[in-house]
Amino acid sequence: MKELTDKKYYKISEVAEILGLPPSTLRFWESQFTIIHPKRNDRGTRFYTPRDIETIKMVYFLVKEKGLKLEAAQEEIKRNKDGVSKKHEAIERLKGVRNKLQNMLDALHKLR
Repeated sequence: MKELTDKKYYKISEVAEILGLPPSTLRFWESQFTIIHPKRNDRGTRFYTPRDIETIKMVYFLVKEKGLKLEAAQEEIKRNKDGVSKKHEAIERLKGVRNKLQNMLDALHKLR
């Protein structure tokens, strides 16, 4: 997953690129999860806020990384949205720390 910029709104193609998902998956998840609701203009173009993207990242975590079925992911979010969000944030921070440590190890190995 890529990092977000400081934009207020993102188009579906930008969100798809950030998350490494096809736009069709984002549209499908929008129809399946009531917590995903991007703003739309008069022509129906979706505009995602950074908060919407964080919500989609939470769904991504449950479905793609944890391997839950859509129904189970929906139930998990209904039951414990804050817990899922906190767990997802902690895992993302840990991944960042792991990447930094790996980069440091790689740099050390190059010095040899």
